[in-house]
Amino acid sequence: VVDLPFGGAKGGICVDPKCLSRLELERLSRGYIRAIHDLIGPNRDIPAPDVNTNATVMGWMADEFAQIERRQVPAMITGKPLGLGGSAGRVAATGRGALQVLQLWAKRENKAPEKLRIAVQGFGNAGYHFARLAHAAGYRIVAISDSKGAIYDEEGLDPQPIWEHKNQTRELKDMVYCDESVCAQSKAENLRQQQLLELDVDVLVLAALEDAIDEDNAERIKAKVILEIANGPVTSKADQLLTEAGVLILPDVLVNAGGVIVSHLEWVQNRMGDYWSEETVEQRLDERIGKAAEACFERAKQEQVSMRTAAYLQGVGRIAAAMSNQGTRTYFNEHSD
Repeated sequence: VVDLPFGGAKGGICVDPKCLSRLELERLSRGYIRAIHDLIGPNRDIPAPDVNTNATVMGWMADEFAQIERRQVPAMITGKPLGLGGSAGRVAATGRGALQVLQLWAKRENKAPEKLRIAVQGFGNAGYHFARLAHAAGYRIVAISDSKGAIYDEEGLDPQPIWEHKNQTRELKDMVYCDESVCAQSKAENLRQQQLLELDVDVLVLAALEDAIDEDNAERIKAKVILEIANGPVTSKADQLLTEAGVLILPDVLVNAGGVIVSHLEWVQNRMGDYWSEETVEQRLDERIGKAAEACFERAKQEQVSMRTAAYLQGVGRIAAAMSNQGTRTYFNEHSD
């Protein structure tokens, strides 16, 4: 969709990292790389961070690969710490890219940021950075939830102190895993997580896990716009129900592409051995995801399809064009004797 020379799939380890010591987490991370070493590399599959991983974990994985190879191969994985070949701007990239898509929609619809009430489900890395940047841009964040609870304040929440409070008593210091919940904030109203999804807000941001909205709760969703930062947070049936009800869904395949865009930029920097400033990385991210989003908005308007369908048409169209360039059955039949 965003025209990157990256494809891929999903893989990981079924474990709760909050239950592990630092040494256990490191051993598990390194063991994972030993297990899949022959399947990955800078010219093959390139792992990138996702749920419950962070720069430290990716750095362990990069180091383990280097020990096996007996050489430094920073381009074999992305999301690394800056000192190990990571890219400036990578940590906030998914949230930043998601905000860019939302801002383009708001501009097209003449919606002022301060008039839009936003609820954010999921307050991990992507959700936090989206909320932080959206708050700085003037949007009103009225609700935030994590795995333990949710808080709500119609006047608006400042994500930064909430994030700091959430992390101040974490068990794994200097890492992103937290024991504290956002619902420990005393001034805001506590909600159940399901209640946050059903709030009467302008934009519902889904930045937690898949299948947050399904056919059982789709009819209770009051938000006019859904921003999918997580992978697959709306089931296919719920997507159909919401679209029929007039809800605009800004799809994950476009919205959360900021992370993989900067992963690609990190890979490029590793291959060149030349590293860019955070401002340069952010500019390249904004340009690429902005161009892709505008194309999807225009396609959805011209062809009268949903944004998800427009995004798929955009992506599949590139694949079809590449296949056609190699020669189709029609091409060879026309030139046969």
